[in-house]
Amino acid sequence: MARVFNFSAGPSMLPESVLREAAEEMLDYRGTGMSVMEMSHRSKAFDTIIKEAEQDLRDIMEIPDNYKVLFLQGGASQQFAAIPMNLMKNGVADYIITGQWAKKAYEEAKKYGKVNAVASSADKTFSYIPDCSDLPIDEDADYVYICHNNTIYGTTYHKLPNTKGKILVADMSSDILSQPVNVSDYGVIYFGVQKNVGPAGVVVAIIREDLIRDDVMPFTPTMLKYKTQADADSLYNTPPCYGIYICGKVFKWVKEMGGLAAMKEHNEKKAAILYNFLDSSKMFKGTVVKEDRSLMNVPFVTGDEELDAKFVKAATEAGFVNLKGHRTVGGMRASIYNAMPIEGVEKLVEFMKDFEEKNS
Repeated sequence: MARVFNFSAGPSMLPESVLREAAEEMLDYRGTGMSVMEMSHRSKAFDTIIKEAEQDLRDIMEIPDNYKVLFLQGGASQQFAAIPMNLMKNGVADYIITGQWAKKAYEEAKKYGKVNAVASSADKTFSYIPDCSDLPIDEDADYVYICHNNTIYGTTYHKLPNTKGKILVADMSSDILSQPVNVSDYGVIYFGVQKNVGPAGVVVAIIREDLIRDDVMPFTPTMLKYKTQADADSLYNTPPCYGIYICGKVFKWVKEMGGLAAMKEHNEKKAAILYNFLDSSKMFKGTVVKEDRSLMNVPFVTGDEELDAKFVKAATEAGFVNLKGHRTVGGMRASIYNAMPIEGVEKLVEFMKDFEEKNS
């Protein structure tokens, strides 16, 4: 068996030690005589799995006691509707548009109230984060929404917006657990796990308790009410059990790696290797302004579509897979999430240097 270096934006690579441990437990989870895929979500064994997963996440992120941690279904995109349904008391929200996912969340929220786009980087194909130091925040806004890291365009917030006292809601799907986060700066943090935590099918929401209310929009589906899920400890219905189980193993892996400060150091080293090469290359160019570059997603181009395609094909044959850029922007993109070892980035850069020499 030959493992490739998987640069997919999601679903993405998982730590090999986690996969091996899960494989060993596939047929018999710790003496239960069954797989986690087969066991009841009401069983004592699964109760331990989900409680340990929550506690480990709380430990890693230092989540305050007045925040609930919910393991949900529907992916991050379902939260585009759940957030306004649960948080809009005045029927107003402000959104900062820094990419496709923030734009989709904005368009969805418009179905439920007055939604303002208070800043956008669409004018330059989302290649930067707009100045958010003095935004025209609506006095009646129930919250301000951001996508913290932009998977497609490779930008990230290195400084949070000035929300002028309004609740900050953040989609952290593509950079969760990559660096320390002050959870208290946010009212809601949510993330689809398939980029940096686990297999597709789970979304985790970290919600300040005062935002979990009964008086939500009257047409809010029962399953999308945060109170429904919080009151049932994420077990109102059958949750995505196996996905939660894998997430729990990844949380333990992050702890073993040294926590979020260690992950940040690890990710900064990886990103520097790739960005330093891009900044010196005559063929490959990064597409993001330096001050807003993501540690997780690195888009780049040659400027020639045929050469881009040739590179992606050659890279795939060499074991560097899923480097093709998102269909809406083209070019290439290397997603270098937590589980990507430094060796993978080093070998990719070696391959890129060789490709450049042979095709200049």
